[in-house]
Amino acid sequence: MSSSKDESSNNAEEEEAYHVLKIDGYSRAVDTKDGMACIGSCLFPAGGHTWRILCYPMGANGSENMGFISIFVVRRDADAIDDEAVVAEVSFSLLDRDGKPVPTYSRNMGKENFLKRQGFGYYNFVKREDLEQSSSKLFIKDDCIAFRVDVRVFKEAPPMTMIPPSDMHRDLGDLLSKGTGADVEFRVRGEKFVAHRLLLGARSPVFKEQLLTAVKDDGTNNVVVEIEDMEPQVFKSLLEFIYTDACPDHIDEFVMAQSFLLAADKYNIQRLKRICEDRLLRSYIDTASISTLLVLAEKHSCPALKEACFDFLGSKDSLFAAIETREYEQLARSCPAMTTELIYNVLNREKAITDGWSQEVQVSVIKV
Repeated sequence: MSSSKDESSNNAEEEEAYHVLKIDGYSRAVDTKDGMACIGSCLFPAGGHTWRILCYPMGANGSENMGFISIFVVRRDADAIDDEAVVAEVSFSLLDRDGKPVPTYSRNMGKENFLKRQGFGYYNFVKREDLEQSSSKLFIKDDCIAFRVDVRVFKEAPPMTMIPPSDMHRDLGDLLSKGTGADVEFRVRGEKFVAHRLLLGARSPVFKEQLLTAVKDDGTNNVVVEIEDMEPQVFKSLLEFIYTDACPDHIDEFVMAQSFLLAADKYNIQRLKRICEDRLLRSYIDTASISTLLVLAEKHSCPALKEACFDFLGSKDSLFAAIETREYEQLARSCPAMTTELIYNVLNREKAITDGWSQEVQVSVIKV
């Protein structure tokens, strides 16, 4: 008399499990007279649902599959809703005498929607003749044959939630424009601007030192700060950048880019300073502006801008053209060491070119 034995393994974290169905008495199970129509495994869990393997040693669905072993897996949840589907991926494997899957007889169905009591599988999973005529009896041991079924259940993803982009910059911009809760007042050449000391201190180490230890001196709750070395529009744009991180209007204009860079350097707002430096070195380096930019780079520690200017003045012709401008006279007066540095820059570059030519000639001679 044939019988079945079951082995299971469940991995709840991955919602995956496998079950092994062993049929003892294979020869009797496929006997044409006494063969069993269907052998079922015990119920086993996978992914929070209940399943059963159904094996037909003589084939399922009539005589057309009689020469094959048919195998299926069925969802058997007792309390499931009839039309509620479970998405699962199922693979079937014939095991060899050592209990390992046989690649030739391993098949994966992919994903299927399992309704309650619905099953999927193969009517012609393996031809019985292939098993029984195997000279080495690789698959049948002590009249026992085994199948492994892996079930992987896919949990339904939660509904997508549209996450709006951050609007913190807008909220902080409104806070600045409305002045709600402001506790510092700036007086810039006749114009007044209010802001919040904590926010300014968080964005600028200079403001932090200046404002968070300041004494209120106007008879109100505000600290008052006088600024005389900056245009009101530049200071307003500086505050807007601090609150919103948005580039100021007119930053692409030559004069305004310089003004914003000076303001950013004064209050140690490095990101704005680097943005202005990048605008200047990419768009405004020419013979007329080069001396002005060199003074700016030297006095306000802009290494990238200085390097770009030195690249532009890397030849005698470009340096002589710059020397003839009025701006170069101002450079010589304000940064006299810079003029010497520029001359050495040209000499070093020309020497490097000459050395390169000499090396090329030597190599050519060696090749001959």
